[in-house]
Amino acid sequence: MKLLVAFGEGCQKLMDQRFKGLTLNHLEVDEIWTFVGKKQARLTVEEKALRHDIGDVYLWTAIDQETKLVPAFVVGKRTGDSARKLMRQLASRLTFPNPHDSDNHLFEKGTYTPVTQISTDMLAAYPEAVDQFFGPHARYGQLKKEYRNATMQYTPSEMVGTERKSIFGIDPDKLWSICTSHVERHNLTIRTLLKRFTRLNLGFSKKLDNLVAACQVFLAYYNFVWRTRYEDNSGRAGLLRPPAAMLAGVTNELWDFERLFDETMAA
Repeated sequence: MKLLVAFGEGCQKLMDQRFKGLTLNHLEVDEIWTFVGKKQARLTVEEKALRHDIGDVYLWTAIDQETKLVPAFVVGKRTGDSARKLMRQLASRLTFPNPHDSDNHLFEKGTYTPVTQISTDMLAAYPEAVDQFFGPHARYGQLKKEYRNATMQYTPSEMVGTERKSIFGIDPDKLWSICTSHVERHNLTIRTLLKRFTRLNLGFSKKLDNLVAACQVFLAYYNFVWRTRYEDNSGRAGLLRPPAAMLAGVTNELWDFERLFDETMAA
């Protein structure tokens, strides 16, 4: 576990160093549940008041719709503080225009240039967090999905409708662009490959530090090494894309796990 934590810290430093000045056109944000030690319902009153490192914990992720890069993530409770941490980290990864660019010039009124579009679910913590760290420099919309049989435990729910809402910056004729399908599909990748998130098993974390380290290692591996598959225009399926970091211009080389380990442990 000490090696895992050291490796995770190295992965975090690597991503902090490499993910600077990114241009990502559409970011989808979501949070995925797990728990540390024991589930929230089993915490005592004292533990709920004093312990932040046990009980229900969420992995908050932002994924770029085009490159599939995950430039920012946070492990924490499902609170407004975690949402703000995620948006602060995400804003630090992107390229913002110079403040002078939005000033009035040549008798023309200045305008703000959006640096990205952000799509989330209807969690109440998101709008305030997006506004705090992006302001007028992001187009932001929320997607509400309506389900049938959503309260039946262990039974797949049937989606029966959607509602898209522009919070700021998205024109009425562009509401169709609000989407969280890619980040929700990425949640499936997380649950499949990172067993600490697999439901109904004994692979959950006993310590928050170990969970954080596992997420750091997995997402660094996903960004720099993992290659998703696609189908080209001629119908050939199973073709490998370059890793997300290559598609986003972070690196121009294919990495393997050994390269990732050497880079992070040397940092």
